[in-house]
Amino acid sequence: MRAPVRLIALDIDGTLLRSDKSLAPRTRQALDHARARGVRLVLVTGRRYPSALRVAEELGGEVPLVLHNGALVVEGGRVLRCRPLARQAARRAIAIGRAAGEEPVVHCGAAGEGWLLVDAAARRQGLVGYYLERAGDEVRSVPDLLQALDAEEPIQVMFGGSREQMEPLRERLLAGLDRLARIERTVYPVTGLVLLDVIDPGVGKAEALAYLQERWGIRREQTLAIGDNWNDREMLAASGLGFVMGNADPELLALGLPALPGNDEDGVACAVERYVLAES
Repeated sequence: MRAPVRLIALDIDGTLLRSDKSLAPRTRQALDHARARGVRLVLVTGRRYPSALRVAEELGGEVPLVLHNGALVVEGGRVLRCRPLARQAARRAIAIGRAAGEEPVVHCGAAGEGWLLVDAAARRQGLVGYYLERAGDEVRSVPDLLQALDAEEPIQVMFGGSREQMEPLRERLLAGLDRLARIERTVYPVTGLVLLDVIDPGVGKAEALAYLQERWGIRREQTLAIGDNWNDREMLAASGLGFVMGNADPELLALGLPALPGNDEDGVACAVERYVLAES
């Protein structure tokens, strides 16, 4: 007999949120009912704290957050754990990216500040342009990104672009960084955007979720985890119930993980209603 679900772990983009970044009423209602019955909820995301916090506040109540793909863990508005990226690894990642003609964005702020460092001379387009437009007050343009790391402790180095740009860069990062860092990949098939996150080699969504499970006394068999991307794969495989969204990268869906309807078809609500509410 399967253990009852005591913890729901959700990715945000492409999973909890619809394509227009809104929270579906059906999903909100299903999660509200699950939480009212004592089931814990945690958001497990690649987002920064300021960005993820807005989603948590929309859900209401206290929602713990696993951020930067596991590098930062926040509960009750307090940082429980931060696993920064070694400066040596960050500098090497920046150099590899620059050599490939790509613009790096460095995420900083061990207390959850969510600072973004970019080169003052960086092209104001792509990922850099996106952050300048969406997170202007949190972006710091610095004369020399490498020199800025003397004073700032990086959490991750990030690159973004098309699959044609990012796949070769990912191979270069894997070869050039070896065991110094972990390279997490996020693929959005509809837009063609691919994100690469360079983080500490010892962290990941599955590892951070295990840390919280131990803290809360919840077994992996009692966890329902849902995600839509490659950076979710280990977390889904390590949970008692792990589902991938139907809007995921076709190559990820082809691996055979149990699939839900897409994020615009209330996939999260479908899983919560069936595996949590119907069995409570």
